[in-house]
Amino acid sequence: MKKDQRILLKMQKAEMTEYIVYTKLAKMDKKNSEVLSKIAKDELSHYKKLKILTQIDVAPSWWRVIFYLFLAKLLGITFALKLMEQNEEKAQKSYKALEQTEILSDEEEHEKALLKLIDEERIEYIGSMVLGLNDALVELTGALAGLTLAIRNSKIVALSGIITGLAAALSMSASDYLSRKSEGGNKKPLRSALYTGIAYLITVLFLVFPYMVLDRPMVSLYWTIANAVLVILIFTFFVSVVKEENFKKNFLEMLSISMGVAVISFFIGMVARRFFNIEV
Repeated sequence: MKKDQRILLKMQKAEMTEYIVYTKLAKMDKKNSEVLSKIAKDELSHYKKLKILTQIDVAPSWWRVIFYLFLAKLLGITFALKLMEQNEEKAQKSYKALEQTEILSDEEEHEKALLKLIDEERIEYIGSMVLGLNDALVELTGALAGLTLAIRNSKIVALSGIITGLAAALSMSASDYLSRKSEGGNKKPLRSALYTGIAYLITVLFLVFPYMVLDRPMVSLYWTIANAVLVILIFTFFVSVVKEENFKKNFLEMLSISMGVAVISFFIGMVARRFFNIEV
């Protein structure tokens, strides 16, 4: 099989896969159903045009279909669509190489249409989630690091972390509510505050969890740091895909801030323990 034939078959498989994904997403998202259905029909049209060139029927990649639908359910249809869009951009290069200009024109229209679909509530309030999660990561990772060295008792550190985290979550939610209310605009202050508070609380519980199940505070701290890195990795990937930003830059920036605060707090805890001569 020639190289061009293999590329065409790969493109053909991708078009059929995307046709099925868009069709199912159109049924899931009634608000954007018309646009998604239009894109689905175009993908099927692309498939048929490619079939004329290859003279072969190609089955879709069902694991990709399941994967994108799972992502749409878990992280929102916008996130799934943005990942699909990245594949569209790769496809455009293949179409250029094979001079499939008509298909390329449709693909470019798809990209513009997809950008207009970013109207999910969770995306609208992504700033609030970033605020809550960022603040929790920086403050609590640092606080837990300092408390670990100052107290060296997992259960007391866990209790202190939960109390500190709950108080901070309520404070952050209240601040976000007042800020949104004074700004006006389309965002609902109460809903924005809830997104901020929930993101903060989930992060708090995830970071404090190691101290609740382990009796060795230093091991708990290592686990907490690993959890913090995991949260940063997942969330920055989500934000980078949705907002089309540089993932590596966002990840390293957020990681350096959180870990930098944790290291400083760690040494503050060490100094405080020696200065006040506290044994717990």
